Amino acid sequence: MKVLLLQDVYKLGRAGDVKKVANGYGRNYLIPQGLAVLATPGALKQAERIRARAEEQRAILNKEMGAVAEKLTDVVLSFPMRASQTGKLYGSVTTQMIAEAISEKTGVEISRRQIDTQPLRMLGEYEVNVRLTVDLIPSIKVIVYREGEALPTPGDEEAEEGAPAEEEIVAEAEAAEETPEEAPPAEEAEAAAPAEEEAE
Repeated sequence: MKVLLLQDVYKLGRAGDVKKVANGYGRNYLIPQGLAVLATPGALKQAERIRARAEEQRAILNKEMGAVAEKLTDVVLSFPMRASQTGKLYGSVTTQMIAEAISEKTGVEISRRQIDTQPLRMLGEYEVNVRLTVDLIPSIKVIVYREGEALPTPGDEEAEEGAPAEEEIVAEAEAAEETPEEAPPAEEAEAAAPAEEEAE
């Protein structure tokens, strides 16, 4: 079916645009929500007026939301979650959780519908878009890490690349105590003895 958009619809179009959409999407969502009307000849005559009015409103909204977009630009959210050995979460980080965390951190009220992501179900780092307006879509960083572990930071990554972490050293020492080293074969022991005497 063809519809005339009355408002900007993310990933579909701007107010005044005529779009072909699935019947169910049009009848069950766009039209009941007041986002669009059927693209009848009568409705199409109003398209230009709808487009002009929407551009004015969009300019005002973009100006108002510009400060909010700046606030969100450097936001980093972290969620400690229980996860399996493969990194799959027991549960997920939902758009509602992300929206609430943004509001808590910045004081900006964000709806879960403005968070452009599927629920996050794996450990890792994500870039998540926040739809403020059709033009302003800042992205925030979301870090999902294992509950009980330290929050990963760039410094931690460097430590991993260099010396082993303190926990790893302790674990190796404990393992060594629990499993005594096997005695070397007799031949190796005899070969080692003269070498030690020569060194003395």
